[in-house]
Amino acid sequence: MNRRTLVAALALIPFAASAQTTAQPELPKEKLVVVTHDGKRHDFNVEMATTQEQQTVGEMFRPTVPADGGMLFDWGTARQSDMWMRNTLAPLDMLFIGPDGTVKHIAENAVPQSLAIISSGGPVRATLEIAAGTAEKLDIRVGDKVLQRVFGNAG
Repeated sequence: MNRRTLVAALALIPFAASAQTTAQPELPKEKLVVVTHDGKRHDFNVEMATTQEQQTVGEMFRPTVPADGGMLFDWGTARQSDMWMRNTLAPLDMLFIGPDGTVKHIAENAVPQSLAIISSGGPVRATLEIAAGTAEKLDIRVGDKVLQRVFGNAG
């Protein structure tokens, strides 16, 4: 393969996800607990998006998110998290979570199919997508704690 062909092939990589036209198969699930400022515990059973491929597709093409479900994007280390809603049919709340499990930022009611960037506003270890309206309904706030093995605080 010559250099020109290689460069052309590499240029197409960002468009590979746009070729996706169906939801990815359900990912492995794990327990997650959000402990709100008033001490209430809210249990979730979330899909774990741990690979780049899983994270690229995320919740695309899924019509709904269960009230006690969602998807945890584990970035592996603290980093900036920039999300979008391309091909995402269900409105979502996004919780951006620091390495110690503290909620650092919340983006509520993300608009389905929007290309607007939704930013963590700083480094986070993970991003949790849950059904839109859940953060308000459960009174989840910045500073609340998320208990899950990726934060080393489950148990």
